[in-house]
Amino acid sequence: KEVVSRDGTMYDRGRKFAHIFAITEAIERVMLDEKGLRPNVDFYAAVLFHYLEIPPYLFVTVFAMARVAGWCAHTIEQYGENKLIRPLSTYVGPIDIELPPLKERQ
Repeated sequence: KEVVSRDGTMYDRGRKFAHIFAITEAIERVMLDEKGLRPNVDFYAAVLFHYLEIPPYLFVTVFAMARVAGWCAHTIEQYGENKLIRPLSTYVGPIDIELPPLKERQ
């Protein structure tokens, strides 16, 4: 099965995920038209995870597994140059918020 064709358009031979592809393309179009933003590879990874029938509760785990090699490479680079590499952004969100236990969340 192919999810992305050579010209970059998405399709599903079995049409099982046609609704997800339609939603994805609509989001992509709105973000480009209204914000001038194109999606990164992670946007398409979510679609691919659905297509591969990976349970949604494993999405973060699979995403992190795909990043481990890069995280390790950054760590090796930092040790090799004897300096920490820090992002240039600062978190400005809420601090010390109380979250309900996982079992109580929807």
